[in-house]
Amino acid sequence: MAQMIKKYKLTTNLSLKIVAFVFAAFLWLIVANVDNPVVRNTYANIPVTIVNEDVITQGGEVYSVLDEQNVNVVVYAKRSVIQQISSDEIVATADIKEMDAHTGLIPIKITIPSHSGEYQSAEASPRNIQIKTEKTGKAVFTLSVSATGVPRDGYMTGEMKVNPEKITITGAESKISQIKKAEAKINVDGLSKDTEVEAELVLYDAAENVISQSQLSNNLGSEGITVDVEVLQKKSVPVQFSVSGEPAEGYRYTGCTSEPASVQICGKSTALANVTEITVPGSEMNIQGATEKVEKTIDISKYLPEGVSLVDDAAKNVTATATIEEDGTRTVDFMVASIKIRNLSDSLQVSYEPDAEVILTFRGSPKLLEALDVSNAVSVNLQNFTKPGTYDVPVDVDLPTGVSLSEKAVVKLTLTEKEEQDSSESQDLFKEQ
Repeated sequence: MAQMIKKYKLTTNLSLKIVAFVFAAFLWLIVANVDNPVVRNTYANIPVTIVNEDVITQGGEVYSVLDEQNVNVVVYAKRSVIQQISSDEIVATADIKEMDAHTGLIPIKITIPSHSGEYQSAEASPRNIQIKTEKTGKAVFTLSVSATGVPRDGYMTGEMKVNPEKITITGAESKISQIKKAEAKINVDGLSKDTEVEAELVLYDAAENVISQSQLSNNLGSEGITVDVEVLQKKSVPVQFSVSGEPAEGYRYTGCTSEPASVQICGKSTALANVTEITVPGSEMNIQGATEKVEKTIDISKYLPEGVSLVDDAAKNVTATATIEEDGTRTVDFMVASIKIRNLSDSLQVSYEPDAEVILTFRGSPKLLEALDVSNAVSVNLQNFTKPGTYDVPVDVDLPTGVSLSEKAVVKLTLTEKEEQDSSESQDLFKEQ
């Protein structure tokens, strides 16, 4: 009797119990998906690896990718799985065996090996990569050297020898034809001795734009490019001149100056050690019978010691000036910047040509002329110059008794309206208080 009652209880309302079970299972499924739903995530710039390239290369051809070789990948998976997937784990491949021969389109296959079976789908965007096939081209280029950076203070780069001197580039004919220059790029920052420097290969087109080397190959091998850099020491030395001949009777030679007065030379430290000046012989400067200064442009490069050269070859021509003075006279080249200004209007300011000079010639006894110092004795009086303009202004010199100016001197000055705030770059003369 008890057994029949127990059986009856199990089968009572069986349909309702089945419905309740199904509902409970459905409710669990809903809760599970609400708590860990399927979501979508996009991973950007995934590189596409092209496989089975030999299908093309065996036929003596090469290919080039027409678009970007990176794609975005859209992955659908449960949130818990998405949170574990990183871009590095996604593999994008394009099999050339699956290429459409008419369009060059290759489908991109996406896999995530480390999460195999854990995601619903993974697709590339775009879904295809397009390539173009063409004949293989080859060209040989002579490598030039391009150096960036600055050697250590007091040094400069000399001869630079690249190894190898030439390079062979192989790739698509169309891309090879774009290459106009192959360069070995190096950095010479801080160098102070001869050094072998590793170089980077850079290719340029006719417009000096850098050409990508993807899908190009070369014959450099594992050794790459190196450049033997010669490093030279720099030094500044004066230029000294001798003269030949004698000036006319009643005149005397008082010295020779040059512009520039010194030059920068370079060479190995052993070659520079004993070089203190560049000496130009008197044969270059003949003052025979001269009654006034003698000027001559001289190429000093031929008087450099062996192993020494000029830092700037354009500086080899130096203008030498031999000063010839009449007996009882002395000539002084006076910088306009050192002239004192008197009685300048408060509304005006003074300017002048950079490095301008005025030539002052004095007469007197040799003893007085030798002792003459006019560094603080030269001035101009602007009392009568009250309007803007450019004027030739007489120069006044406060001279000791027994010394006089052999002829009046003038200086060209420009007067302008004074600005509210003088520029820091103004070249105003020192105004005497």
